[in-house]
Amino acid sequence: MLHPNQFQVNEAWIAFQLNEAPLRTETEGGFNCLALMDAASCFILTNAFIPASAAGPSKLESRRMLKKGSEHKHELPKTLFLPTGQPADHLALEAERQKITVVRVEESYLLLFIGEAREGFKEHFGSERAQ
Repeated sequence: MLHPNQFQVNEAWIAFQLNEAPLRTETEGGFNCLALMDAASCFILTNAFIPASAAGPSKLESRRMLKKGSEHKHELPKTLFLPTGQPADHLALEAERQKITVVRVEESYLLLFIGEAREGFKEHFGSERAQ
């Protein structure tokens, strides 16, 4: 099982979906919120709202997320953890292009890190499904 005390700040990041169900907008449809979190501090470095119909963030959005994440410590991590079911192929490819090791793990191994962030998101935005 992974634990925050296994990592130094900025050694590893976690990319994960904050919402359980797409957030609904009247004009744009449903969106998922993808977050990038530091594994040691559980600090959310950045997030992006991705159309629910998309298979994860685009190549451009993936670059932007990694760039925004690196602004906090002015460096990229050594490792990026992604839940196995998370559609984020462009993010994984961009991370690898930037010499970040991408590790796919079962989401259950990440719940200690991401659970509180998800609960806060759910309290703020609710869990209404896109229609």
